[in-house]
Amino acid sequence: MAIVTNAHAAAIRFRWVVCALLFFATTINYVDRQILSLIKGILDEELGWTATEFGLVNSAFQGAYGISLLGFGWLVDRLGTKLGYGISIVAWSLAAMAHAAVGSVAGFFLARIALGLGEGGNFPSAIKAVAQWFPRQERALATSVFNSGTNVGAVLAPALVPAAAFAWGWQSAFVIAGLAGFVWLVFWWRLFSTPAASRYISSTELAEIGGEASGDGGSTAVPWTHLLRHRQTWSFMAAKFLTDPVWWFFLIWLPDFFRKVYGLDIRQSWDKLVAIYAIVTVLSIAGGWVTGHLLQKGWTITRARKTGMLLFAVCVVPVALATRVDVWPAVLLIALAGAAHQAWSATLFTTVSDMFPVQAVASVTGIGGFAGAIGGMLFPVVCGMVLDHYKAAGNEAGAYSLLLMFCAFAYLVTFVVHHVLAPRLDPIQADRLA
Repeated sequence: MAIVTNAHAAAIRFRWVVCALLFFATTINYVDRQILSLIKGILDEELGWTATEFGLVNSAFQGAYGISLLGFGWLVDRLGTKLGYGISIVAWSLAAMAHAAVGSVAGFFLARIALGLGEGGNFPSAIKAVAQWFPRQERALATSVFNSGTNVGAVLAPALVPAAAFAWGWQSAFVIAGLAGFVWLVFWWRLFSTPAASRYISSTELAEIGGEASGDGGSTAVPWTHLLRHRQTWSFMAAKFLTDPVWWFFLIWLPDFFRKVYGLDIRQSWDKLVAIYAIVTVLSIAGGWVTGHLLQKGWTITRARKTGMLLFAVCVVPVALATRVDVWPAVLLIALAGAAHQAWSATLFTTVSDMFPVQAVASVTGIGGFAGAIGGMLFPVVCGMVLDHYKAAGNEAGAYSLLLMFCAFAYLVTFVVHHVLAPRLDPIQADRLA
């Protein structure tokens, strides 16, 4: 029987410490994003904005976020994960706090742009950190774990933001979220490094992770023009463009959904939102475990990842019935769809490190994230226009039925598109990207 040394055991534990850091950053990130939708009822009275204006404000965030993903994807591959992520969280924490100083539609428009420009470093940095610290068979699970921070943030936000807003004013929620980012930065700066430079890792563990894991930026980063020559890049871009808007729909419009369909304000619907994202958190991590388990059973990367993606796509379909049932069955249908999206998203992100060498991972993640942000920028505007149109007809519940129908089938369509562009998930050698 092999003897596991203390140093080796510590190294195994520490890569999950890295994952925990990524989890907490993603949690803070998604609390920041949800604050505006959770205080929409308060701001509706204070600003008197229309659903279309609210959609445009969120669209401004998405456009800025897309540009930021491109920029940070490039930056992280050149400056390294530690510094790139640090710059991002400083920028988005300051931008979150700046929301407290505005009081007009135009002010929120500018504040959301600033927040979007800062937040683009989260996923390129996190996906690259997972590629550096985790062996291939563990990456989907690690991605699911840190990505579950989006769900935990979505659980915490409706539980905490309304309480803070009603107790200390809506501005307090933005200030607290910004301060949390700076607290996280202290731990990140003290604990994170590449595996090769870490004092917590043994040579045995480094070999287990894989030799490519030591890369962290510099002159080896691959130009975007070289990456765009490959269908694999376009497969990731197309999948992000078509499915990211669904998750943004849930984050932005669910409080309004419960208000318009079931007549519940945020005081009455916060427990439904918490329940949705609590279920999503548990099920999405289980979904991330699926493809890693299939790999351990001897399945190929292509077969394991694609089987998981198809399963998750099918699980979203029942959300089309969410406006036709009572409130708690609707909660369960939305939770299943949200969990399936997050499992899909974690698997999709993992395909980047499956197909590309580590020096290209952040850039490809940024390019695909940009495509997803463009989809996320367009969809809130469409949602606002549809809701205003149906409001005039006195049937806002009908608007949500139409929008949920798009959400229900987006993943099956995307699976086909992704498969056509990348039928196999074989690794691309670094010399082919030169």
